[in-house]
Amino acid sequence: LDFPKNISVIAVCPKGMGPSVRRLYVQGKEINGAGINSSFAVHQDVDGRATDVALGWSVALGSPFTFATTLEQEYKSDIFGERGILLGAVHGIVEALFRRYTENGMSEEKAYKNTVECITGIMSKTISTKGMLSVYNSLTEEEKKEFNAAYSASYYPCMDILYECYEDVACGSEIRSVVLAGRRFYEKEGLPAFPMGKIDQTRMWKVGERVRAARPEGDLGPLHPFTAGVYVALMMAQIEVLRKKGHSYSEIINESVIESVDSLNPFMHARGVSFMVDNCSTTARLGSRKWAPR
Repeated sequence: LDFPKNISVIAVCPKGMGPSVRRLYVQGKEINGAGINSSFAVHQDVDGRATDVALGWSVALGSPFTFATTLEQEYKSDIFGERGILLGAVHGIVEALFRRYTENGMSEEKAYKNTVECITGIMSKTISTKGMLSVYNSLTEEEKKEFNAAYSASYYPCMDILYECYEDVACGSEIRSVVLAGRRFYEKEGLPAFPMGKIDQTRMWKVGERVRAARPEGDLGPLHPFTAGVYVALMMAQIEVLRKKGHSYSEIINESVIESVDSLNPFMHARGVSFMVDNCSTTARLGSRKWAPR
């Protein structure tokens, strides 16, 4: 894409969905440091002021931290990340784990707590404040064995799908599929319309409504070692794909860890998967629906 040569071209990209960007911006009136981190890119600078303008936008958004990237690295990591651990992949693994646990005799309520509540509650809080290793260190010796088994079984299958997804994004195939899906929202060529369907109508998410209704205030849920192993494996696989593809560590951690545990998972914890996914862009919503079943 060629831009006119007489204009500066910059990007400032908050690392969270619109509602959370606004909510934390407002919180900044009372809480120093509240806000959503942003990335910024200067693609073209015609007057020497582009970087200052970009950083000014980020400050105006209330971002406590701003890290540099490029337009290309930003769109690749952003579109890939929302199909990965930020939205699509976390949706996929909680559905799969819920099915695994219930098929092995666990009650539906307990299975929901050991999947969604575990990831969006205690794990997100621990990773946000103490890091991933603290999740592992908080387990008993027996639980660590279960974590290790789940991690080892999940890491390469997660990487396999994430690697494919990244390359589809990088070559443009993924965005083309989004454009084509958008056209199918409407009747054409004698075929019916196929708008986006609802993603929270399965048994699991109906169970989740009951669990949340009965949840004591402040309850972060249990730390289930198998779920923890799968989720950390997913997170590490995404980190490694982005690292091998040349992204900066600040971008990697924001797209794989911080945005997940601080911005997005709390929405699923509050009201379920649709509240998280469908508060995002159409591109993100379509991508999550496409890749979650994988």
